[in-house]
Amino acid sequence: MSWVEQYKNKVVTAEEAVKAVQSGNRIFLTGNCSVPSTVLAALVDYAPNLEDVEICQALTIGSADYVKPEMEGHLRVNTMFISPNNREAVQAGRADFTPVLLSEFTLLFKEGRLPVDVALVHLSPPDEHGFCSFSVEVGLSKSPAESAKIIIAEVNEQMPRTLGDSFIHVSKLDYIVPVNYDLPELGMGGESPSDIVESIASHIAELIPDGATMQMGIGAIPDAVLKYLYDKKDLGVHTELFSDGIIDLVNAGVLTNARKTLHQGKIIAGFILGTKKLYNWVHNNPLIEFHRTEYVNDPFVIAKNERMVAVNSAIEIDLTGQVCADSIGPKLYSGVGGQLDFIYGASLSKGGVPIIALPSKAKDFSRIVPLLKHGAGVVTSRNHVHYVVTEYGVADLYGKTIRRRAQALIDVAHPDFRADLNKRARELHYI
Repeated sequence: MSWVEQYKNKVVTAEEAVKAVQSGNRIFLTGNCSVPSTVLAALVDYAPNLEDVEICQALTIGSADYVKPEMEGHLRVNTMFISPNNREAVQAGRADFTPVLLSEFTLLFKEGRLPVDVALVHLSPPDEHGFCSFSVEVGLSKSPAESAKIIIAEVNEQMPRTLGDSFIHVSKLDYIVPVNYDLPELGMGGESPSDIVESIASHIAELIPDGATMQMGIGAIPDAVLKYLYDKKDLGVHTELFSDGIIDLVNAGVLTNARKTLHQGKIIAGFILGTKKLYNWVHNNPLIEFHRTEYVNDPFVIAKNERMVAVNSAIEIDLTGQVCADSIGPKLYSGVGGQLDFIYGASLSKGGVPIIALPSKAKDFSRIVPLLKHGAGVVTSRNHVHYVVTEYGVADLYGKTIRRRAQALIDVAHPDFRADLNKRARELHYI
């Protein structure tokens, strides 16, 4: 039977497809900008017929009816990264959070720690050989989907076809739901960056050498950094995700990937978050290769890129260098993501530059603190931290004593808090 005939035989409506889910099943849900929203909506409608179904996921973009209070007893989310659309549910105890390094996220499913009964995925249309692409979300989805007993695929005419280790054949799919709608967009424009963000970005740019390979995610600071790189030469990218900002650097001849020591000439990523401009740009673009997150985020793979630059953020950092990035005190807020993967990978890289960047204060509170809040999670340990950047400069902590670390961090703290930080550092016998 040809793949075309197989495809036609597997086409069903979303309502028909979700009837494959049974009570007690574990579902894997493709996330980021690739949430299969038609099938997910049908699952929510069908949920009253189900009991104790677990939905495993990372970050998702869009509405989250599946975590509403009325889903209790029917659907329960187990998220490995807390996103805004499920944060309230996690904090209220209606949804679960599993801490895990992003490099190990897919292994939970692949190695059977969390066996998957049904995978809900979002794919591009098949090519002439019957292969669909996981498109804008390859890294976190391909391995869990391949481990599932049943794959329900939403095949979207608007999905770009991305290259690399991104394909699955029609024969591997159990149910196909054809759709045609625009992907959700996560715009990088809008408000102009603040002076604080611009200052942080300029300090980071000074640390980036020519020929660097960069991990550059999304957000105000990474996006601002890109604007300061136009005088650099032969930059490259190896990152869990990227957004629209790198397109202009490629077009300007700055981001050539020519001096990469791994996958020379290629941008390597696991997934993307951005706008339709980005989705159109990655479609069939041989410059970009998407790979599984257990590869992209492996610190020892990352370290093969010489001059590896990793830029990550923090909620707060204490005077010894401990970084909290996933909670506000005991209140769970996000997740470890790929921070430790890339900080460690960059630290192992020849000429690597691991960076933690954060504004010096939030409202009326210092984000450089004597001690982390009670219950705060340590995402990056004091042993892994190298550079900490605020709008007031760069603190180089690597190989430094606690006394020298504390003083370096006080020097880049907000001036309003430096006297108190000095006082507390002395009380703690740090300086």
